[in-house]
Amino acid sequence: MRQATITRNTAETEISVTLNLDGTGVYSNETGVGFFDHMLDQLSRHSLIDLTVRAKGDLHIDDHHTVEDTGIAIGQALVRALGDKRGIRRYGHFVLAMDDAQVACALDLSARPYLVWNLDFPTAKIGAFDTELVREFFQALATHGGITLHVDKVHGINSHHIAEAAFKAVARALRMAVEPDARMGGALPSTKGAL
Repeated sequence: MRQATITRNTAETEISVTLNLDGTGVYSNETGVGFFDHMLDQLSRHSLIDLTVRAKGDLHIDDHHTVEDTGIAIGQALVRALGDKRGIRRYGHFVLAMDDAQVACALDLSARPYLVWNLDFPTAKIGAFDTELVREFFQALATHGGITLHVDKVHGINSHHIAEAAFKAVARALRMAVEPDARMGGALPSTKGAL
């Protein structure tokens, strides 16, 4: 069963994440940050990873801690659910178009966290949501999920579309990477003998 639950409590946030890598994209995400919930829904639906997030954070300050710590918890749950990574595809990539926006993602579940981020936004806000928090989420996800993650904006003029295209592109790449590869026969997808 490739499932995991992570609970993370700090002085700033209380977060619970449950995910199932072999799901159908069923989601229930409640962080108190509306736009972020919408993005997490996209991440789940397009990766086919069932995802439930409950977060209580210091939103009276801003959304930063809630968004970042949710990324940490999802990354940790992903690592736990993947186990030793035997038989998975490991790599994923996707180029996603959404109206004016096109975003490319390539990733490796390498246990070597690294974020390459070539994605900018024309506005500082999407409604009340700080666009800089999109990068903060993916930095936390990559770091705590052990993911080499490259996200590149090809083009786009609408901040909402750019952010949503990024979440969907990462979701589709992640879907590819976590899928079992029948040709691997349960082998580890590495010549090193460990991931």
